[in-house]
Amino acid sequence: MTRAEALALVREFVKNEGLIRHMLSVEAAMRFYAEKFGEDPEPWGLIGLLHDFDWEIHPTLDQHPQDGAPILRARGIPEEIIQDILSHADHLNMPRDTLRRKAISACDEITGLITAVALVRPSRSLYDLEPSSVKKKWKDKAFAAGTDREEMAKVTEEFGVELWEHVGNVIQAMRRIAPELGLVGNIPQP
Repeated sequence: MTRAEALALVREFVKNEGLIRHMLSVEAAMRFYAEKFGEDPEPWGLIGLLHDFDWEIHPTLDQHPQDGAPILRARGIPEEIIQDILSHADHLNMPRDTLRRKAISACDEITGLITAVALVRPSRSLYDLEPSSVKKKWKDKAFAAGTDREEMAKVTEEFGVELWEHVGNVIQAMRRIAPELGLVGNIPQP
């Protein structure tokens, strides 16, 4: 499956633009890490782009992402990518025994926190966002209270990247697609 076909599949099943932007963010982070580790960015990117494609039709842990897997199989997604997508769900207790599986877990929720921090800044932009700003908000438990900071720290440690370095890497990855994410804000695009 090409990226264009994957994006069409996402748009077929997802109507919430915020959720689409989340999947684009995770895709960007996965591609960044594939490049960093000398891996093929295409399968890594597909994992990030497709990981939550079924959330609107399967919005419970009893269904997501496992009930989305048959749809992906029917669309010709390789089983290895499907298994990597399934591994991002803690409740499925799948081993995160590959770099890609560790990466998808580490990149998933952190993109949401980074987006939230960018949106409360005066610039509303990724272009001037630094890890130190995310760190300040990280300490404020009332900010983005629905995020599980302990889980984010744990999966990042399992991925083998220091937390604030990881945050910086994900910011850098998301900057590459800031216009698609609506996170250019009032700063001219570099």
